[in-house]
Order: sequence, then C-alpha cells, then structure tokens
Amino acid sequence: MIVFRDVEKRFGEKEVLRGFSLEVRDGETMVIIGHSGSGKSVALKHVVGLLQPDAGEVDVDGDVVHLLDRDALRVLRSRIGFVFQFAALFDSMSVRENLALGLHRQRLDARTIDDRVREALALVDLEGAEGKYPAELSGGMRKRVGLARAIALRPQYLLYDEPTTGLDPVTSAVINQLMVRTREKLGVTGIVVTHDMTSAYTVGDRIAMLYRGQVRQVGTVAQIQQTHDPIVRQFIEGRPDGAAAFDAASAEGSV
Repeated sequence: MIVFRDVEKRFGEKEVLRGFSLEVRDGETMVIIGHSGSGKSVALKHVVGLLQPDAGEVDVDGDVVHLLDRDALRVLRSRIGFVFQFAALFDSMSVRENLALGLHRQRLDARTIDDRVREALALVDLEGAEGKYPAELSGGMRKRVGLARAIALRPQYLLYDEPTTGLDPVTSAVINQLMVRTREKLGVTGIVVTHDMTSAYTVGDRIAMLYRGQVRQVGTVAQIQQTHDPIVRQFIEGRPDGAAAFDAASAEGSV
C-alpha cells in the first residue's frame, strides 16, 4: 500500500503540494488527474525518493520513503517500476541494453536477463525488437519499450507519468490496453498520472483529482463521471470555466 500523508512541497515561492493525502490500495490502479502544473508528477516522484517532502510523508508498505538510508531506498526502488513521460531511453543503447540495464543492477545471470527481456517485450507486443535503437522507433514504440523496461524488473508497483502524452488516439488506446494487460497478468499496484480522461476511465479503478495542491475528490470511475463538484466536472468535460465556477461556489459558501 502507498499512502501520501499531508505532503507539502514548494519550489521557491511556488507552493505545489499543500496537504496532499491519498491512499493507494494493494492491487488497484489509482489515476491522479489534474491541470498541467497541478503537481501530479511531483507527487509521483516522492514515491521513489526522487523528491523529498517539505512536510508530511509518503509511506510504502510501512516504510517512510524520505527517512530511508541509501541501501534501503535502493531496495525499495527495486520493487517499483517507473514509466517516464518520454520513456527516458538511452539513445546509445539498443532496446535489449535499455531493458537489461536495471536487471544487471539486480545481479541476475545472463540467461535470466535474456528471458526477462523477451518476456517483457512480448507483453508489450514488441517481440524481435531487441536489436533496434530508440532513434529507429516511433513515439508509441518508445513508450512501449519504457513500459517493458519497467515490467522486466517484475515490480510490485508501477508508476506511470503521463503515459499517453504526445500520442495519437489509436496509439494511446494501444498503450491503455497494455497497461490493463500488465495489471491483469502481473497483479501490480499502479499509480497513473494523466490529464487524458479516456485513459483515466480505461485503466483506473479509482480516480483522484489534484487541485490547488490537495485532493479535490477521489472515487471510482463511475463516481467521478457522475460528480456534482463544479471543478471536477469542468475538468473531466474539458470546459474552460472551472476557476469561475470555483470562485462562485466559494462566494456562496458551498465549497
């Protein structure tokens, strides 16, 4: 289980998270939605210790992430796969080498590494792509390699940072299907950061909206789709009048 407790984070004068609290249950896929710059990716990076909170804490299976020493943090990270927004592949390495890098760090033998690479690429429908380099791949294929790299580690948790950003609708649908397949086959707990509501509805068990540094609403897909909250509804419907709706509701004392 991953638990965010009253997490606060600022960069200079900009306050990004201000009391962000959220519980991610074992086996579920939690989707975090919100406007660009709302702190979704910032929240995600706290889970693996890429950022430390100014206040509050992130707890992963009883371990407070920012209190872990270097060795304990390395052990934690070995249980978490991170799928970066732009795949973050090494251009000078082949697909196989990109996938094998983390496996070498786990000190696995060559045969096991080869098996893991093949299995992961098969799961994302990229069999036979081991020898290709990132420059030879489309944007969608690079995203799939990034997912395969995370899968190869056989993680307990998978974190996705904007997995469909920059992709056409058809390729986005493929990525969504692969994310669902990964959850079903591997049984992993996932956190997906996105502003793509089609993706959120497809892959999520529950959805949380991050707004002004806090969780505005959290619920099942059906609950979010049927929400009466003016800010959440504005976002999921893609309407530009959310701030005005919030201000009006605040003035009436209903928010």
